Amino acid sequence: MRPTPRPRRAVIAGVGIRGAVARTGAEPAAAAECGPRGVPGLPLQEDSVPRRHTPARVSAAAAVAAGVLVLAAPAPAPASAVPADKPQVLSGWTQTGSASYTAWAAARSDPGPWAAYGFDWSTDHCTSSPDNPLGFPFRNACARHDFGYRNHKRAGVFPAHKARLDDAFHADLQRVCATCSGAAKTSCDGTAWTYYQAVRAFGVSPQDMPADGPTA
Repeated sequence: MRPTPRPRRAVIAGVGIRGAVARTGAEPAAAAECGPRGVPGLPLQEDSVPRRHTPARVSAAAAVAAGVLVLAAPAPAPASAVPADKPQVLSGWTQTGSASYTAWAAARSDPGPWAAYGFDWSTDHCTSSPDNPLGFPFRNACARHDFGYRNHKRAGVFPAHKARLDDAFHADLQRVCATCSGAAKTSCDGTAWTYYQAVRAFGVSPQDMPADGPTA
């Protein structure tokens, strides 16, 4: 009697697809008067660096497949081994100038080389207020403001630097508004001032400000 052949295993390669959900809607006419919405040093979209298979990884995989012994990579350095210049780097990324913003944005798009510094890159952007009020792209300015607040708090030096962080936030918003003209710029500048005053007075989202404004 012939044995029943065993069924072959089907190998299925699954591909993960990251879905993006975006809020859409028409922007007011004022925002449409703005110039190019990409400001030098102010990338508008979340930057990401795709993972690639480097030659070293491919070679290692080939060596394993060939039965060659591959030595394990050394264990990562202890978390306590933070580079001594971390305070200087943090300060450099949270100044009011556009060069400071550009340096922060570049590091945020590729944080790998900065992993040893242990920076907190998390953000809720403009919290409960619109990230793009009236169509003005304030999202990334809010992200840098979060970065400054969260990392200075973790370092225990937040009170001494809050005013500068808020001023840097306002400078980022003003650079966004600089791309606008006419009524759109007036509207953008006014909205930027509201956001700035909110964080300056309360350290909260503009939407959470008391209706009667700050008290003396």
